[in-house]
Amino acid sequence: MKSDKEKLEWLEFDLLENFPHVLHGVFSRHGGTSQESFSSLNLGDGTSDHPDRVKANREMVKKALGVDHLVFPHATHGTNVHRVTAKNLGKPAHADALFTTEKKIGLGVTHADCQAALFYDPVHEAVGVVHCGWRGSAQNIYARMVDAMQREIGTQPQNLIVCISPSLGPDHAEFKNYKQELPQDFWSHMVKPFYFDFWEISRKQLSACGIPDKNVETASICSYCNEKDYFSHRRDKHTGRNATVIALKG
Repeated sequence: MKSDKEKLEWLEFDLLENFPHVLHGVFSRHGGTSQESFSSLNLGDGTSDHPDRVKANREMVKKALGVDHLVFPHATHGTNVHRVTAKNLGKPAHADALFTTEKKIGLGVTHADCQAALFYDPVHEAVGVVHCGWRGSAQNIYARMVDAMQREIGTQPQNLIVCISPSLGPDHAEFKNYKQELPQDFWSHMVKPFYFDFWEISRKQLSACGIPDKNVETASICSYCNEKDYFSHRRDKHTGRNATVIALKG
């Protein structure tokens, strides 16, 4: 974990360590100004936290990373992918995935058990972030992200680096109605009755896109198990949101 004078703490990934111009972090729940029940860096504006507190927390994240702008989409648990440019910067996107080639624009998603995946294309100098809950996983939003980056900027999957945030681990990813909710090819990733390993499912999906396994880093930290650092909707129901952010340094 890294930290700053505002007592914000964030996780960074080993695979991005050799690219210091790629600013990134999975922000924990420490620091911030949110109400006590959110303890206290809540970055989700869809919660019962006061909007001014969430706005102040996002400003702290922006300052910590040193970016000029911080963009969060209106997540829909779907597969929409949105390219952020200088021209559309002020227009809110209804999407679960963002990418950009612009510098000093932080792209972020909020989450409390869902995966947040950072994408980096070192050839075309592009970064992206994906919000992937079980619905996004079932619809393979990762493939949609790779397709969009390939189509719009020429990204080749073998060059991509992907890092996946702390999220719901196999011991707590229970799906009692899995036969109705999850694709059949997920069923082999059941680790015990009704519980699934979505970390491995994501690796499999990324591999099928052509991304080498050595280019994928999974935090392998369960948000449900780590109450001290991460919000969890399954654990607490009424809870805040962590955020995962990436940007290109100016």
